[in-house]
Amino acid sequence: MATMTRRLQLLLDEGRYTRLERRAKRRGTSVAAVIREAIDTTFPDEDLDRERAVQFLLDAEPMPIEDWPVLKREIDELLEPNPQR
Repeated sequence: MATMTRRLQLLLDEGRYTRLERRAKRRGTSVAAVIREAIDTTFPDEDLDRERAVQFLLDAEPMPIEDWPVLKREIDELLEPNPQR
């Protein structure tokens, strides 16, 4: 868990704060934890997303490729800029 080193003051209307309080109470956590989770969900860490994507690819089963030159040509065609697509 990250060490909390930055303080933020945030003014909310009563309705928003009540929603946060209810969510925190249902989860058995603090309002601050709910806000941190909302930030992480809305603004995910891009480096962490990349790491997860790489790990997903590394964990995937190998895919048999019968005809590499044909597959490579198809990939190259997909990557070519084509304004008519």
